[in-house]
Amino acid sequence: MKQKVYYADTDAYGVVWHGAYLRWLEAARVELCEAMGLNLIDLKNNDIALPVVNLNVRYKASARLNDNLIIETSITKYNGLSVTFSQLIKSAETQKTFIEADIDVVAINNSGKLYRRMPSVLADAFEREVKCLQSV
Repeated sequence: MKQKVYYADTDAYGVVWHGAYLRWLEAARVELCEAMGLNLIDLKNNDIALPVVNLNVRYKASARLNDNLIIETSITKYNGLSVTFSQLIKSAETQKTFIEADIDVVAINNSGKLYRRMPSVLADAFEREVKCLQSV
């Protein structure tokens, strides 16, 4: 996913505010899910939500106003209960890494109850994605 840094994304020091990175990481995860055929509104309508339960972000450097970024997202682990997205935010021009992140999500119903196993629509999509990455 491509992302340009706008003035509203920066803090008083002229660098990207740390929360902006989290917003971009979430957008990139949503885009990957959509590319896998998972529509979050359809999931919600089918009593499925995907909350983040673990967020490990390593800030390597600061992006600045007008930087053009690339956000890379892949699924690196799926165990039937949770899925791990590994993400990088890099400069589109220099490939310098600004952020490395590993984010775990689980499936819950709309009342907040954890599914003991991922619903089949998710399990099938995540298993396909992991197999696809392993064959590369």
